[in-house]
Amino acid sequence: MIRYFTAGESHGQALVGIVEGIPAGLSISSEYINHQLWRRQQGYGRGGRMKIESDKVEILSGVRFGKTLGSPIALVVHNKDWHNWIEKMAVEGDGSKIEKISIPRPGHVDYIGSVKYGFDDIRNVIERASARETAMRVACCTIIRKFLEENGIFIGSHVLSIGSVIVKNRMNIDKLIKRFTKAACGAYKIAEEADKSQVRILDKAIGNKAIASIKRAKKLGDTLGGVFEVIVTGVPLGLGSYVHYDRKLDGQLTQAIMSIHAVKGVEIGEGFANAQKFGSQVHDAFGLKDGKIMRQSNGAGGLEGGVTNGEMIVLHGAMKPISTLANPLKSIDIKTKRVVDARYERSDVCAVPACSVIAEAVIAPVLANAFLEKFGGDSMREIKTRYKKK
Repeated sequence: MIRYFTAGESHGQALVGIVEGIPAGLSISSEYINHQLWRRQQGYGRGGRMKIESDKVEILSGVRFGKTLGSPIALVVHNKDWHNWIEKMAVEGDGSKIEKISIPRPGHVDYIGSVKYGFDDIRNVIERASARETAMRVACCTIIRKFLEENGIFIGSHVLSIGSVIVKNRMNIDKLIKRFTKAACGAYKIAEEADKSQVRILDKAIGNKAIASIKRAKKLGDTLGGVFEVIVTGVPLGLGSYVHYDRKLDGQLTQAIMSIHAVKGVEIGEGFANAQKFGSQVHDAFGLKDGKIMRQSNGAGGLEGGVTNGEMIVLHGAMKPISTLANPLKSIDIKTKRVVDARYERSDVCAVPACSVIAEAVIAPVLANAFLEKFGGDSMREIKTRYKKK
C-alpha cells in the first residue's frame, strides 16, 4: 500500500519527502509536481514568504526515464529563505547566541508544543508546526494523484466562503460543476476554473467581495478563515468498507483533510445542513437509466456506510482564521510570567484558497489505497488490466 513521510523545518535547508508503494510504470515528472506546488502558493491574502519561495521539486530516486520503478521515491524542495536563517536554524552548535522565543500565540500550538517536548525556545515548535510543511505533502501526494488520474479518477476543489462572504446561490454553482465535470479531466476542470480566481471562488461577484474582506482584515491586523469544497469524479463503486471502523473510507477521507493546518471541521456532502431536514429530503432515491441502477440525487456525497456508491465524492472543509495576528491578542511570556502582546510571526492574512488545493492533494493517498486494496497490482499495466476486467 502507499504511504508517505515528510521531514524538514519551515526555515531549514529543505523539505524532504519519501513516497512508498507507488506501482512501477507510472509516468511522472518534476514539471507535473511543480504545477501543483505553484497552485498551493497562489491565493489573495498570502504572506511575504510566498514572495521569497518559488517551490520547485527535485526527484532524487524511484524514477528512471520518467517512469516510477516501484521503489521508494525521494523528493526535496529547497527553502530559499534558508540563507537568511543559517545561524538561527543551524544543525550544529549550541545556539547560545540566538534569542529564544518565549511568547506563544493564542490559537497556535506554540505553548502546547513547548510544554509537551520540554522546550525553552518556542522556535523549535514553530518550525515544524508551520504550514510550510504542506508544500512537501502536496509534492508527495501529487505523485499519488497522478496514479489516480491514470485510472480515471480526478480531484478538484473551489472555495465556498471566506469570513462572512458566502456563495449563497448554490444552484448556479451546482450547474457549473455539473457542466465542468463532463470534461475529460472530470473534477479537475473545477480546479482549473477556480484557479482563475484569486480566491478560488467560482462566482466572480462573490470573489470580489471576498477580496475586499481580506483587504479589510489586513488593514485591521486580523485574519480570515473559510470553507472549501473538494469533489472527486470517476470513483468506482465499492471502494472502502462497512465491515471495520478503521477501513471506512469516509472516516479516512475526513481525517486526511482534518490533518491540514487550521482545519477545524469536515463534512461529507451537506452533512450539517442535512441534520436539520427530514430523511425524505436527504436520502438519494434509486432510479433506472438505460437499464442501469442510478441515484436521483447525491445527498450522501458519494459515500454510504464508509463505501463509495458510484456518485462523485463531495467533501467540505472549514479552516479557522490563522492564529498569527498583526494586531495581536494578549499572551503570557512563559519565561517572565508577565502578560504581554502575543508575538507576531510573518504569516498569511487568509490561506483558504491554498488550503483547498492542499485538501485535493491529501485525499489522494486515501483514495489510491482503497483503489489498490480492491484492484491490486505491482505495475500500472497489471492494475489497468485488473481494473478493466472488473
